[in-house]
Amino acid sequence: MEAMSGKIVENVTVSQCYQLSRKFDNQYRRDPCAPFMRKVLPLQKGKLAWTAIHSMQLRNLSKYQSSFVKRRTIHCNAAASTTAVPYLEKVDFLKLQNGSDIRGVAVAGVEGEPINLTEPVAEAIAAGFAAWLAEKKKADSKRLRVSVGHDSRISAQQLEDAISRGIAGAGLDVVQYGLASTPAMFNSTITEDDGFLCPADGAIMITASHLPYNRNGFKFFTNAGGLGKADIKNILERAADIYNKFTVEGLTSSKEKALASVKRVDYMNVYTSDLVKAVHKAAGNIEKPLERFHIVVDAGNGAGGFFAAKVLEPLGAVTSGSQFLEPDGMFPNHIPNPEDKAAMKAITQAVLDNKADLGIIFDTDVDRSAAVDSSGNEFNRNRLIALMSAIVLEEHPGTTIVTDSVTSDGLTTFIEQKLGGKHHRFKRGYKNVIDEAIRLNSLGEESHLAIETSGHGALKENHWLDDGAYLMVKTLNKLASARASGHGGGSKVLTDLLEGLEEPGFSVELRLKINQSHQDLKGGSFRDYGEAVLKHLGNYIELYPKLKKAPVNHEGVRVSGYGGWFLLRLSLHDPVLPLNIEAPSKSDAVLLGNVVRAALTEFSALDTSSLDKFVQAS
Repeated sequence: MEAMSGKIVENVTVSQCYQLSRKFDNQYRRDPCAPFMRKVLPLQKGKLAWTAIHSMQLRNLSKYQSSFVKRRTIHCNAAASTTAVPYLEKVDFLKLQNGSDIRGVAVAGVEGEPINLTEPVAEAIAAGFAAWLAEKKKADSKRLRVSVGHDSRISAQQLEDAISRGIAGAGLDVVQYGLASTPAMFNSTITEDDGFLCPADGAIMITASHLPYNRNGFKFFTNAGGLGKADIKNILERAADIYNKFTVEGLTSSKEKALASVKRVDYMNVYTSDLVKAVHKAAGNIEKPLERFHIVVDAGNGAGGFFAAKVLEPLGAVTSGSQFLEPDGMFPNHIPNPEDKAAMKAITQAVLDNKADLGIIFDTDVDRSAAVDSSGNEFNRNRLIALMSAIVLEEHPGTTIVTDSVTSDGLTTFIEQKLGGKHHRFKRGYKNVIDEAIRLNSLGEESHLAIETSGHGALKENHWLDDGAYLMVKTLNKLASARASGHGGGSKVLTDLLEGLEEPGFSVELRLKINQSHQDLKGGSFRDYGEAVLKHLGNYIELYPKLKKAPVNHEGVRVSGYGGWFLLRLSLHDPVLPLNIEAPSKSDAVLLGNVVRAALTEFSALDTSSLDKFVQAS
């Protein structure tokens, strides 16, 4: 950004934030780029304009901000007082933990899913994060700053305001980004730019990834990366204590602090500018390195609509035919999920209908992505990992590629024999994969890519951040550099990188649920029961000389045979044992399925109906 006048920084009230957000949403439906180009408050004589709100307006906040007694919600943080807060629901905060994220139900409307992520709960969590952050940063005289952003969910603005109150009430500065991506939130902690109030000491992204419209949640970052499971548990324990000590006077004080201090910054301009610069650099600083490339984007009505107008078009690409760029938290067209068949069908059809060179699709908060070439061939799951491995191994020969546990045997052969790298298959969970790559580097084993079949991919060069947009920038770099060196051919440059990848003729994932109320559990946990199932299966396999257990395996029981393989593992969070099978044909897959089925007959608390149906239908 050139002059200060180009940096949009505002002091706004929480009530105004909602009013502005509605205005921006309306603008966005007409112009997908509008939220990232808004200029609400004018700059006066080189200084930032400030706004005031009349005292009558403070007593008459919007419906979004109605009183806590009426709506049984609280709008501010805790402070010392003697007046208890009425109507607070009891909440088990630890049940909101989802690994290294927080997830809950924020909107009513789905039967059997009561709301547990209320405004008071969100405010307490934010205050818990503020306390955790202050302790980690050991701040003395410095006033800490937290950036807050959200995806397109319908509960986003409500929770952003609650989060802002919790942070402000704890004595920290709040900078709201509005509609943003998860990777951008992390980047705000490492960007050095006072004009954009960066770096932030901590960042919170309000998102529930690809989950249904009624869900929402939080991801947390510092400049060291995303928080881990132990950190999330710590924050939730603090939040529970804060929640139980909420008082009317303290909440009112916190509300006033938020009303007076919330700032807004158009940080997405910084983030997208960095993506554009990365492609320029790869292409030798050609002004329009993607000129005449036709690339369509499918944002699934999530937060990724910026990529077409703010990244591709400045690089010279044609983006006509891009779809679902408008943010809509009801996700009316398809689930914003690169693993979803309907989503991949939608972007594939868009590529073919528009005769595009490439199609790009994102999940809701843009930390995952996939692509489609000009012939409609998908770059997702094993194929996306193979593509990124080929690109990274050109830059870093011999490096270790860390993946999750459900990658194919053909991918291992491709990485190790075709590309000359090393495949380190680890556990499911993007944070597990990333942390494992970091661990290997600390031990002296070079790793530059950690990537899951889900589309989460992190590169060492990008601070080990799982960034779907950056992953796609790496593919654009390949297109641009090929064009610059005189090799055209559109996305064929990418497709050719997968030559030699062996792909299974048939694959399936079945989910075997554990009945937690079954007498066989006898008060034990589903995790203990699941581990017993896996131990039994491992022993059972010894009876089959044609089957071979993987010599190195970090999760579940992985077995090769009949030209394919299966993996039975315990879900990270749910009472479920997912079973993945890949084989040359469905009949070969059924042979593997029958082995598993026979081994599990004595486990009555395990629902094997999906497996039974699979083997019996063949």
